[in-house]
Amino acid sequence: MPPSEMALDADYTSAGFARRLGWGARPAVLLIDAALAYTAPESPLHLTTGQAAADAMAQLSETARAANIPVIWTTVRFADESCSEAPLFAAKVPALKVFAAGNPLGGFAPPLHPAPGEPVVVKHYASAFAGTSLAAWLTSHSIDTLAIGGFSSSGCVRASALDALQHGFRPMVVPEACADRAPGPHESSLFDLNAKYADVVTLTETLQTLTRYA
Repeated sequence: MPPSEMALDADYTSAGFARRLGWGARPAVLLIDAALAYTAPESPLHLTTGQAAADAMAQLSETARAANIPVIWTTVRFADESCSEAPLFAAKVPALKVFAAGNPLGGFAPPLHPAPGEPVVVKHYASAFAGTSLAAWLTSHSIDTLAIGGFSSSGCVRASALDALQHGFRPMVVPEACADRAPGPHESSLFDLNAKYADVVTLTETLQTLTRYA
């Protein structure tokens, strides 16, 4: 770690940031917008590290299933390319039209796919909690912790992790299972999440922890 980053870490720590929330009693895995739009080179939303993140998400889902831990998926879907369900969001990011119904880029990125019975939350905005029943579903299933991966780190992952905390759930963000358009936004978002709103937990640690809940 460069000296400047070490100094920044020390400054935040001395000010009381970056305390650990820790895992709760009943976790679930939350995979945010694991869509082909982020791994396909022809997509305007393509991320160069998207496939590596998708592979890490696959490890999370497989380990969770083996431990009988719920896996929850989100997907973005609009009725058509007007994206009229979220007009201001679409005006800000016109590339969201790839999530219009029928566009294959809106489907899940291989090797990712929900297993039978796993909930898929359809959303129109960045946060998985905005305008959805996710919080109610988690509460009704006594979930208190979310291991989070998805696309993108500075967008929907960040928004969902922040809202998870604000809804009373412990967000555990897995950096290897997230990706962004460039290293800067990815790393800055993870730093800020870890400082204020979530625990950033390595893939290895997360897989080991999920296995212990079996």
